[in-house]
Amino acid sequence: MGASMAKRRKVGNLLALAVLSALVQRPMHPYEMASVLRSRGKDGDMAIKWGSLYTVVRNLARHGFIEAVDVGRQGARPERTTYRITGAGRAELADWTRELIAEPEPELPRFKAGLSVLAVLPPGEVVELLRRRLAALTEGIAAQREALVRHGAEVPRLFLVEDEYELAVREAEAAWVRSLLDELASGRYPGLDAWRAWHDTGEMPADLAELAERGGGTG
Repeated sequence: MGASMAKRRKVGNLLALAVLSALVQRPMHPYEMASVLRSRGKDGDMAIKWGSLYTVVRNLARHGFIEAVDVGRQGARPERTTYRITGAGRAELADWTRELIAEPEPELPRFKAGLSVLAVLPPGEVVELLRRRLAALTEGIAAQREALVRHGAEVPRLFLVEDEYELAVREAEAAWVRSLLDELASGRYPGLDAWRAWHDTGEMPADLAELAERGGGTG
């Protein structure tokens, strides 16, 4: 199954994946799930809002991936209902994990979206903006490295592998931004004069206009 053939799952958002993974540990009520996900740092990956969490829990239960095992007697409030993962939920969690690990899927980070329209800004401003991004990346990478070392002293590496991946991606992004900055600041970037002239004169050069009409991307 290729990346374009990813399954359409009954409850397909990543908060549902996190809930299933939490319930593998033990039965929990939604407040406990939120606490566990926050302690794992999952609130850095996704916004864990009470309303969205309860909606996901309700949908997982409706599709038989989790089930209620105990309703607390304090007015039988839904948020105090304890849930456990079912056999179908365990199978879904394993199948979903296989898909996420094995199958690359096109993603559209906000940075890529910005790069796709980079030409609307003059080169000099782009240099300053990229310098700001690189400074923020460098600071963030240092903090991530320090956190990884700190957590590595207490947590098995198996449970830090996602953080290692995120750090590697950030380091690769910083290296790429640094290289682009070097080309732009040194004047070695191809077509720089035409790009600058467009912003100086307000007239897009013919060759750039033709490329813009056709669309320069490959994805």
